[in-house]
Amino acid sequence: MKQTCKKYLLPYLWITLASAVYAFGFNWCYEPNHIGFGGITGVAQIINHFLPWAPIGTVVIILNVPLFLLGWKLIGGHLLVSSLYSMFISSAFIDLFHLLWTFEPMESFLACIFGGVLMGASLGVVFLQGATTGGTDLIARLLKLKLAWLPMGKLLLAVDLLVILAVAAAFRNIYSALYGVVALYLSSFVMDQVLYGMNNSKVAYIISDEHEKIAHAIIHDIDRGLTILHGEGGWSGAEKKVLMVAFKQKQIVILKQTVKQLDPNAFLIVCDAHDVLGDGFRTYSQNDL
Repeated sequence: MKQTCKKYLLPYLWITLASAVYAFGFNWCYEPNHIGFGGITGVAQIINHFLPWAPIGTVVIILNVPLFLLGWKLIGGHLLVSSLYSMFISSAFIDLFHLLWTFEPMESFLACIFGGVLMGASLGVVFLQGATTGGTDLIARLLKLKLAWLPMGKLLLAVDLLVILAVAAAFRNIYSALYGVVALYLSSFVMDQVLYGMNNSKVAYIISDEHEKIAHAIIHDIDRGLTILHGEGGWSGAEKKVLMVAFKQKQIVILKQTVKQLDPNAFLIVCDAHDVLGDGFRTYSQNDL
């Protein structure tokens, strides 16, 4: 029972919280400042601009119907159901917050910064739970099936740019588009950090005559596995052992200290690593973003 609640209930609690943040960010930062917003929500902004009696959240739900019918054939049941829930609850929050509180316009640059951060973080959390908020989020998720090598944030960035330009044209304000582009870039960056950057890892390559001592210390003191690569000095032609080790960001200081204590002349290269799969890191799932 406990495992069932954790598997099904907890993700929907996260989706609900993230959807509330998503709606709050839109109502606080985008709507009162007329900042161009991408996706179906941006289209709903345009419709609401010309038809003020049409609530943005309700319009979003209506416009999403054909997209979800398309998604029914292309994506799994869990993604579809969770995305339907996320789309409905985020749209409902947008209309609810609009009824409960009228947000005053703020300095536009602050609005696009805070709006981009709030929207990107909330969308990243929704995607981590295996859902989308519908609209271009769903389009990007479908594109991800064919373009698996592209990050979600970059896909959304490309899809949303056209809508932002249309919003700016509706508002007859070029600054709406310019601020919208800045907010969109921040949103995509923050989203990718949530999706791919929360579990930052590193890879180190170590070339040393004391490779045996260093390997022993890494395995037994730092508790990390490693691989021994066989190399050859480009100038000397001498055989070299290269230690390759993947480790967490928080272990970088102890790794450097260990290597330099055992061999001050060791050659050490540390690189950023993303999506490290395997023992001690994370496991692969079929619907990985």
